[in-house]
Amino acid sequence: MTSSLEKLLFSFLISIISFSQVSCHQHHPLDPLTPSEFNLVRTIVENSNPSSTHNITFQYVGLDDPHKPTLLSWLSNSTTTKTPPPRRAFVITRLEKQTHEITIDLSTRSIVSDTIYHGHGYPMLTMGEQTNASELPLNYPPFVASVSKRGLDLSDVVCSTFSVGWFGEEKSKRVLKILCFYIDGTANLYVRPLEGISVVVDLDEMKIVEYYDRELVPVPKAEGTEYRASKQKPPFGPRLSGAAIMQPDGPGFTIDGHTVRWANWDFHLSFDVQAGPIISLASIYDLEKHKFRRVLYRGYLSELFVPYMDPTEDWYYKTFFDLGEFGIGQSAVPLKPMADCPANAVFMDGYYAGQDGKPVKVSNVFCIFEQHAGNIMWRHTEVEIPNEVIREVRPEVSLVVRMVATVGNYDYILDWEFKPSGSIQVRVGLTGVLEVRGVTYTHKDQIKEDVYGTLLADNTIGVYHDHFLTYHLDLDVDGDANSFVKSNLVTKRATDHSTPRKSYWTVVSETAKTESDARIQPGSTPADLLVVNPNKKTKVGNNIGYRLIPGSVSKSILSDDDYPQIRGAFTKYNVWVTPYNKSEKWAGGLYTDRSHGDDTLAVWSLRDREIENKDIVLWYTVGFHHAPCQEDFPVMPTLSGGFELRPTNFFERNPVLKTMAPRRVHWPNCTTKP
Repeated sequence: MTSSLEKLLFSFLISIISFSQVSCHQHHPLDPLTPSEFNLVRTIVENSNPSSTHNITFQYVGLDDPHKPTLLSWLSNSTTTKTPPPRRAFVITRLEKQTHEITIDLSTRSIVSDTIYHGHGYPMLTMGEQTNASELPLNYPPFVASVSKRGLDLSDVVCSTFSVGWFGEEKSKRVLKILCFYIDGTANLYVRPLEGISVVVDLDEMKIVEYYDRELVPVPKAEGTEYRASKQKPPFGPRLSGAAIMQPDGPGFTIDGHTVRWANWDFHLSFDVQAGPIISLASIYDLEKHKFRRVLYRGYLSELFVPYMDPTEDWYYKTFFDLGEFGIGQSAVPLKPMADCPANAVFMDGYYAGQDGKPVKVSNVFCIFEQHAGNIMWRHTEVEIPNEVIREVRPEVSLVVRMVATVGNYDYILDWEFKPSGSIQVRVGLTGVLEVRGVTYTHKDQIKEDVYGTLLADNTIGVYHDHFLTYHLDLDVDGDANSFVKSNLVTKRATDHSTPRKSYWTVVSETAKTESDARIQPGSTPADLLVVNPNKKTKVGNNIGYRLIPGSVSKSILSDDDYPQIRGAFTKYNVWVTPYNKSEKWAGGLYTDRSHGDDTLAVWSLRDREIENKDIVLWYTVGFHHAPCQEDFPVMPTLSGGFELRPTNFFERNPVLKTMAPRRVHWPNCTTKP
């Protein structure tokens, strides 16, 4: 057996090797942690607890963001020998049933701080503990008996993990519920639930602590639920024609480490186990000013709240926070070339720390591609000039950064699209499989009570639910001192008899002074929502700004005192504005699993801090109310929504007036030989 001294020596050598690998490459301060850095973090943490190494679990490991003023100072320093901000990692571990917050300085290989968290809630779940928990029922005699009672084959049963939320308990243990499904005859497991059975697992003990088999409900049929192409039988649907994309000059963008440059855009792209894609330092080149101007300091998905509307015993707890509980980055899937992304896409890999601290690779986690969708950037036809017809058209080409996360039954397509006009479009696509409830009904006429959903097929209810995706948007519009302006469109009566018109509308702007002024539900009154730089104006005197163009604006309609809504109170409004604070990253709180809602965007905003001419953060929630329909079954066609950030008096004139159209590609004449 290896001695303790040999183990410590081996760990020390590994840390030296890891340090040399880390130090030989000059990182951008916002680069995600590398595999060697994950190994270094693991070594440092384990060396600080040599007697408890096998008990430590790594719940979150990520870059500890540099302080923004420090990073901005570094960026403004033009010297070639400038020293980057300290590179640090932020780590959350579980040890002896306690949650540790650890900050590590990677350059000195030392622990800066190690504190124990005593508040409500628990850290993000790891894939490892979820896998271990989901396997427990298969060897649990009461569960085996329940499967047998239903006449099912245990070998065709698979189980999955579900967070349980918080419903007023003084103290909450770290537990999960395990629900199981039947895969005989189909790979579409989520549409064949073993309704009525639930298993509660204590994650710290990793054992079953509660078991329920409340009712015997028919398992929905497998017929018609298979989605794999290889399993489909005729008749088939329409065959769609393919499209070829030729780029004879190669991609129009370059990737240098994690910096992406395309057309007039320059931005940094990184990967986080919780947030997934993070866009930083997005700047656009101004042809007239001959320089790049920053638009977005940092943008990412901050939380994804999915409450279901079935209040019954076996369903009421299904109110998921997919980022804080499960991790969108951890749930990312490798993208499939020519299917998830077009032929001209370039792929990037991502890494995160597994439960044991070792790096886990997600191949093809991002794809980046130029999108030629047949859209028009701008056009005009002029026929009023005698003997002349002028027709000018510029085709739209944009750059898309894409990631797909599969969180249980749902797949989320997350896109950031950059346009030469200066617009940033953020889109989300919802697809995958509905969360369904097994019932005895086979026709709607049999239903005499509220079933909290839609009957989609025999014995299958698609339960009503919401999706709320809250984005953190640290806009720096040509500088970090910004204000939030609501430009209200106000109806005016024409009363001076100088015109036959009876009314018109005009713009009456109001600048938000504090956070309470900026809580907005778009659509309630017509208005433009802008982030402006009050310290800079265009030549004609307008404030330089960017406008938020809302897309899907559904807000939560749960009652304020409902426990899921207490935790997800940030969905009461679609728009919030807060002053920049490094610690305010996650709208649902740092410890979301079983949280009590006391560390959320809604709580931070109660301080009603000043936000005028400050470094501010815009938060926007893309919302969907989903009442399932039969077309959503057995797999849901993609439902899309999003928003746009559009320059508004940011440029002196149309920034794409002189944009050159893509070079035409002439296809060779082809003939088919007999």
